Amino acid sequence: MLKTFTHAVETISLAFSLLILGSLCLAWTIVALPLFLLPQHIGRTCGRWGILINFRTYVWSLRLMRGYRLDLKGLIEIPDGPMVLAPNHPSLIDALFVIAHNPRVACVMKANLMNNIFLGAGARLANYIRNDSPRHMILAAIEELKRGGIVLLFPEGTRTTRPVVNELRSGVGIIAKHAKVPVQTLIIEQDSGFLGKGWALYKPPRLPIRYRIRLGRRFDYPTDVRAFTLELEHYFRSELADSPQNQWIAKNNP
Repeated sequence: MLKTFTHAVETISLAFSLLILGSLCLAWTIVALPLFLLPQHIGRTCGRWGILINFRTYVWSLRLMRGYRLDLKGLIEIPDGPMVLAPNHPSLIDALFVIAHNPRVACVMKANLMNNIFLGAGARLANYIRNDSPRHMILAAIEELKRGGIVLLFPEGTRTTRPVVNELRSGVGIIAKHAKVPVQTLIIEQDSGFLGKGWALYKPPRLPIRYRIRLGRRFDYPTDVRAFTLELEHYFRSELADSPQNQWIAKNNP
C-alpha cells in the first residue's frame, strides 16, 4: 500500500513539474516579445539567460519532486572556448538539461519549434539555429562559433530509435571542420523510456527515473568529415554498449 501511494505521489509530482515547465515557457514567451526591440546582441544575451533560468527552475523542480535522480556533473565539466557539443539523444528533454547549465549554448532546433507558442519567441530571441535549411544551419552555426559561442547539435538528428545509437549525420563534422573548432561529446544515459521516441505521453513511467550526463571524448576538428562521422559513431557505440536505455529503446521501437 505504501509503495503504491509513493508511486502515485511521484507520478503526480512529475506531471506537475511538466505543468511548471509549460507555464514557465509560456510566461517567457510573453516577456520575450517586447525584447525583440532591443539591439540584436543584447536581445540574444537576454534570450539565452531567460531560457537558462526557466530551464534551471524546471531542473530544480525535478530534483525537489524526486521524479528524477539526476547526475549532471558532466555539464559542469564542459571546458571553455567555442566548440560543437555533440550528445547522444535518448530523451525529448536532453537539450533542456544542457541549456540549463550554460548561457553560451546556441541550440540547433527543428524549424517547427521556432513557431511553437511555448518555445518559439524565446528561441528566436536567443538566436537559436533553425535546421530546415542545411546551408543556413551550417552558416549560422559557424557564425555563432566565431563569436566564441557553443553550438549544441545532436549528431543522430532525432531521438534514438535503435540500440545503441542511430546512424549519425554529418552536420557536426561539417560545422567543426569549417569553423575549426573541437567537438565535445556528451554521453547521456537514462533508465526509463519516458519522453523517448515511441513512448506514449499518457503512459506513466516507473519512478524514479535515473538520468546521467557525463563528459565524453573531445575530438579535434576533422579534415575528413566522412571518416570523422564514422569514428564518432563508433565512439558512441563503444561508450553506450552497456547503457540502461538500450533495452527500452529496442522495446519502444520494434
